[in-house]
Amino acid sequence: MLQSPLSFSQAELVIGILNMVLNEGSPLDRAYSRHFSGLKLPGEELARITTVTGELIRRLNLFCHLADTEPARLEREGTRLINAWHMFHGLALPKIRYSLTIEDEVFAARLDEAKANPLLWDGCPEWLDALGMRELGESWPAERAALSLEPKRYIRTNALKCDRDALAARLEGEGVTTVAVDEVNSALEVTSDSALFRTQSFADGWFEQQDAGSQKVAAALDVKPGMRVIDACAGAGGKTLHLAAMMAGKGRLLAMDVEQWKLDNLKERARRAGAHNVETRLITGSKTIKRLKLSADRVLLDVPCSGLGVLKRNPDAKWRDTEERLPVLMELQAHILGSYSRMVKVGGILVYATCSIMPCENRGQVDAFLAANPNFRLLEDDNITPAGSGFDGFYLARLERIAE
Repeated sequence: MLQSPLSFSQAELVIGILNMVLNEGSPLDRAYSRHFSGLKLPGEELARITTVTGELIRRLNLFCHLADTEPARLEREGTRLINAWHMFHGLALPKIRYSLTIEDEVFAARLDEAKANPLLWDGCPEWLDALGMRELGESWPAERAALSLEPKRYIRTNALKCDRDALAARLEGEGVTTVAVDEVNSALEVTSDSALFRTQSFADGWFEQQDAGSQKVAAALDVKPGMRVIDACAGAGGKTLHLAAMMAGKGRLLAMDVEQWKLDNLKERARRAGAHNVETRLITGSKTIKRLKLSADRVLLDVPCSGLGVLKRNPDAKWRDTEERLPVLMELQAHILGSYSRMVKVGGILVYATCSIMPCENRGQVDAFLAANPNFRLLEDDNITPAGSGFDGFYLARLERIAE
């Protein structure tokens, strides 16, 4: 947490990023990229800006309540929101021109109101709270609180280039402090505010930034060198590259997606990582899947989902999405699981995964699939929850094909 107030220029950047996300509909990462482009800010300054911006979005309704404003008024009243954040953390107010202040007595009264309202205190919109209570019951309040916290920074060691101890030592020499994550043998937690992507270690492909919980997903596939493996919802390829490292670059690893630009990004990342056994293929229709029937030793289905397990990292989603989007996603998940599972050979393993903590997207989908497909059996599943692990939230289920 910050020990001193934001500067005038830092506060302006925070307000500009917030306005782009909340009023122009831009994803948070794109807003960061646009506002930071060409500035060449020191890593510590970038961390200050992203820390404040992230908390303001994670607990947006809380800070809007404390500042007596709303997102639509950000351009005119953004300084009031910035001041509310500083008052909340007991910091001196930043020196901003034309700053809109808040009376101490008014702030104290509104803070007491917020403490008595769990949805405000945890930065949770009403639609999400209703869904969480329905899906998770008595465990939801702990998850709701955990999702309001600042995410930790994790990286995955690229075993094609180095081991975890060597990576930690090299990063230390580049001014990046890390600690090993006991539960995930490929993960390091970054504990300094260093600019990771400016290190030579990153340029040389020694690591990828990836949540520790996410690293458990690819590990569950239990791939071996020489296998034929398919990552059928590869996206930009974080889990694909993890699989390539576990395969020691040997065997065939097919990364598939419905969007070519994601596969193009994956190719570039694979070159940096030294993952030479990765092949990409665009899914253009059902024939793409049918041609691969019963061909794979392992298939990973990291399906499109609500993302409600990774709201610490993508907090803007909860203010943009609604519960109405969920049935559409669940229909797509069921289709992918039913169709893409045909690629697994008898004796092969399928891992179904989401970055959601909602049972309707997770075990509910798996149970429905198994009821309709007795040629598969459930080996095990795992709910990785923010409250239970401190990581982002994920679900994974390991299924074995036992007959054609």
